[in-house]
Amino acid sequence: MTDTILETQGLTKEFGGFRAVDGVDLQVERGSIHALIGPNGAGKTTCFNLLTAFLPPTNGKIVFNGRDITGMKPAMVARLGLVRSFQISAVFPHLTALENVRLALQRARGASFDFWRSDKALKVYDDRARELLFDVGLTGFADMVVADMAYGRKRALEIATTLALEPEMMLLDEPTAGMAHGDVDLVVELIRRIRTGRTILMVEHNLSVVEGLCDKLTVLTRGKILAEGPYETVSRNPDVIAAYLGTADA
Repeated sequence: MTDTILETQGLTKEFGGFRAVDGVDLQVERGSIHALIGPNGAGKTTCFNLLTAFLPPTNGKIVFNGRDITGMKPAMVARLGLVRSFQISAVFPHLTALENVRLALQRARGASFDFWRSDKALKVYDDRARELLFDVGLTGFADMVVADMAYGRKRALEIATTLALEPEMMLLDEPTAGMAHGDVDLVVELIRRIRTGRTILMVEHNLSVVEGLCDKLTVLTRGKILAEGPYETVSRNPDVIAAYLGTADA
């Protein structure tokens, strides 16, 4: 028996008669790193948006920690401990890295109106913000304006702001998209570091990223699950090779 933290049953999303997600039954084991992979247009990001309530499902059910969260608002889902990042880096470019994490801490602690207080009153969050920056390897960039940071560091900062919400489960939408090879390696190592005590579900299309990182892969194609299992099994599946690379020979 496995301890399932997130489960979908018959999850379906239609857009004008087109099924972008078609009857997906997904199970994510607590404490694992689980990847949704597949070719472009497979339905990965749509599935992610359904799981985090940014889209309502046409049919199906989503259960998190034994609780039916189908139809909940995104903010409520996040408060339950299911928190996501986005494919495009969602940080405030004209604030420093420290200020970005501090804002996330304010929200996590329910201090929604702290922006009316003096800057001195917000210093109470600085120590924790610096701890989170240390966790993602950004200690030396705390006072740098985000607009001046390299793209890979912006993605690491976004993960720090996500961690500030103290999520039980993190959903990372293509965390290495658009990165140079060196930055990809840094983010992969970062995901390994932050997995302790958490479950991570990530959308990814790059097999080299999930190799050695993920405990389980779910392959989507045309909105349906094509295959599931560890990388060693999935990467040798002829149906996956054909769908992912175009031909079995490739």
